[in-house]
Amino acid sequence: MTWDEVLAHCLDKPGAWQDEPWEGDVVVKVASKIFAFLGRESATPSVGLKCAATREAADEWLARYPGDASVMAYIGRSGWNSLRIGGAIPDDELLEAVDASYEAVVSKLPKKDRP
Repeated sequence: MTWDEVLAHCLDKPGAWQDEPWEGDVVVKVASKIFAFLGRESATPSVGLKCAATREAADEWLARYPGDASVMAYIGRSGWNSLRIGGAIPDDELLEAVDASYEAVVSKLPKKDRP
């Protein structure tokens, strides 16, 4: 799986759109909320996702993929992890994590803003 394929999967979600709130750092939003942090395409691409409702639950990713999952800076305490693209995490699990992050963010949107 490539960075571009993950971005395309994110953008296939209803109401999803690409933004660049910080120069060169790509994020994907639904309504006004970010559900995927893609950053810059790099030699070791990753995607930041809402992996669970709590830090403790999101730590399951760290235990299963210690070399390819890490706590996101600043928002990690809220269950956000950075998952390496093209590493040990199977593509289907990575895409399921994108889907779960999208669903978690949409569920917190006011009903009028949901796609």
